Amino acid sequence: MSTLSISEPTTRREAVRFYLLDHRTPGGKAIDIALLVLNLLFVALFVIETYPLSSTTETWLWRVEIGLAAVFAAEYGLRLYGARNRLGEATDPYTVVDLVSILPTFAVIVLPQFVAVEVAFLRALRVLRVLRFYRFTRDREFFFGRVDGHTLRVAELLLTLVVLLVAAAGMFYSVEYGQNPAVNTFGDAFYYTVVALTTVGFGDITPVTTAGRLVTVGSILAGIVVIPWQASRIVREWATRDQVEVTCPNCGLRRHDRDASHCKACGHVIYQEYESSE
Repeated sequence: MSTLSISEPTTRREAVRFYLLDHRTPGGKAIDIALLVLNLLFVALFVIETYPLSSTTETWLWRVEIGLAAVFAAEYGLRLYGARNRLGEATDPYTVVDLVSILPTFAVIVLPQFVAVEVAFLRALRVLRVLRFYRFTRDREFFFGRVDGHTLRVAELLLTLVVLLVAAAGMFYSVEYGQNPAVNTFGDAFYYTVVALTTVGFGDITPVTTAGRLVTVGSILAGIVVIPWQASRIVREWATRDQVEVTCPNCGLRRHDRDASHCKACGHVIYQEYESSE
């Protein structure tokens, strides 16, 4: 929901909802920046943990991960508490990703015996942390101001590329690690993903498991479908950026040229105020 439609809070519940959605007040901006930084750190932990580390470093990273998971669990609870429609908020895709991304951490704490059997499954779930960044492109309001539609579409396309590469690499690492001698770190999996999605195919790293092949096929298909779709939105935004939001009363066409006096679809007279270029 856009900040423009949010009134000043009068109750505690309204205050929680206001500051989780607000991008203009100092408090709202601080929350936005803090969540963005913590999200980056959350994703970075997954990448760092795939590399050889000392036992001391692993212990500290685990403590940091628990702390971050606790913060995001509190954020999840506050979003449900402050929502006008709690069922709608709980089933919102952004909120579902928020929950699923922290479940593996709490599963390690609560069900260590289960984790010992389902390590690969949990690693795959942890990759979903990167999807949390889509929450920051939900509307045009950001902590640094409001951006136009074209800029937002470009940001979404770049984010889609990053999410697709990181998620695919994380999934590939999760299913191939321990089975594929060529995949030892996230960097190995990321290199393979880039090579696979760009159809270069050097052949120095290939999937050896059925799950790895499925991840590869799925990521390539996702790239074929999602990236052109996002790019088409940018082209459409660019093509209509010089038009204005005026609706024809006859046929309902919304966008028209700035100096149009008649609807280009049906020819009906439309009225709009504009300054002469002469």
